[in-house]
Amino acid sequence: MRLPKLKIMLELLKQPWHWSIAGLLIGLTVPLLYVIGNKPFGISSSFRHMCAACLPSSASYFKYDWKNEKWNLFLIAGVVLGAAFAANVLGNTEPIKIADTTRAQLSQLNITDFKGLDPTDIFSFSGLLTLRGFIMIVVGGFLVGFGTRYAGGCTSGHSITGISNFQVSSIVATICFMIGGFIMTNLLLPFILKL
Repeated sequence: MRLPKLKIMLELLKQPWHWSIAGLLIGLTVPLLYVIGNKPFGISSSFRHMCAACLPSSASYFKYDWKNEKWNLFLIAGVVLGAAFAANVLGNTEPIKIADTTRAQLSQLNITDFKGLDPTDIFSFSGLLTLRGFIMIVVGGFLVGFGTRYAGGCTSGHSITGISNFQVSSIVATICFMIGGFIMTNLLLPFILKL
């Protein structure tokens, strides 16, 4: 009896959901973490905790008691396991459908050939060996890491937790994230996608 219910639930999870549902769930995570354990939501600090736990270093940045923040490592483990579950169990094998409005907007940026633009094409090992893949994966990864360290947090930490706590630095950081995203999408990405 439970197997048909599980199958129905999996089919429901495989369907496209409106973006507002994910936004609501992520938004509810912030107060939930504060209520349960007085913990802020953020992802980039987890990488610091992993490095402090796994890589003995003489750098003062990694010399602290990371065990006090081990809950954050469980959060990241859940993100990784959830992503693996979603990719392997809930994954859609059909080609990505691009809406007509998106095609029209991309054609205004002179992008009309959509071959090789699937995330599995760009963010793969074979994609890494192309100039486009190198720029998107290596250069983009470096810029994200540098920006996260320079801003004192990532988009989830600043834009979700920081703004909800009325932190001026998070408002400024989020405005800068958005400006960078607009510049990347409208000026740099069309050039990179043609490589």
